[in-house]
Amino acid sequence: MMHADFVEKLFDVKGKVAVITGATGALGKAVAVGYGLAGMKVFVTGRSESKCSALCDELKAQGIESAYAIGDPAVEADVIKVVAGAVAAFGEINVLVTAAGYNHAQPIIEQDLTEWKKIMDSDVQGTWLFCKYVGQQMIQQGKGGKVILVSSARSKMGMAGYTGYATAKAGIDLMAQSLACEWTAKHHINVNTINPTVFRSDLTEWMFDPESEVYKNFLKRLPIGRLGEPEDFVGPCIFLASSASDFMTGANVAVEGGYWAN
Repeated sequence: MMHADFVEKLFDVKGKVAVITGATGALGKAVAVGYGLAGMKVFVTGRSESKCSALCDELKAQGIESAYAIGDPAVEADVIKVVAGAVAAFGEINVLVTAAGYNHAQPIIEQDLTEWKKIMDSDVQGTWLFCKYVGQQMIQQGKGGKVILVSSARSKMGMAGYTGYATAKAGIDLMAQSLACEWTAKHHINVNTINPTVFRSDLTEWMFDPESEVYKNFLKRLPIGRLGEPEDFVGPCIFLASSASDFMTGANVAVEGGYWAN
């Protein structure tokens, strides 16, 4: 029989420790704040000392337990340092959110190999390294965990100029599915992705002009009738960090305003 206590605790994430990569970006910051206000301890990381420090100050001003370490997610030594810093700060890691990423849209014949590799390193290698070392920590703890990889609606729908980014995000989807097979039954670590469409950030703000043709054309493909906001991803990320998602693993969670449906 189901009891009220079971339902009341379904979305309770209080006290959990989350590591968030790319935390100074729009999505990463929104998740960091959302997690903190939900009672989680938040360890943020990014490449910029000043941005990470400022974000932690902002989190602490809201009563959120937080700490940070800087590092490049595509550099193995940096990832090892960040993971060690999170454990030193909070004793354990229960949730990983990989929000770090990079894109430079170009036709394939114009994009040089160095730029393509930068996309792969930032999006795929960085995600793989954090999964490797946070996963190792979670397995050592023996308490399970939740891993949420930030993918994209582009992972399943190609686009001109996106031979780097779409390929990278498709790889992240399959990485989550492979890790689900590797970890969930054996170690109780659930691994899922969220797959956003375009959302507001410093890089995409130009797309939000309702009079622009880019905006009008994009809305033709979005049944929800608007582009995304960073806060739109807080709920799905809390769900995937909570026991409410215990029976989900290897899923690519569509948080794309219906883009895949149209």
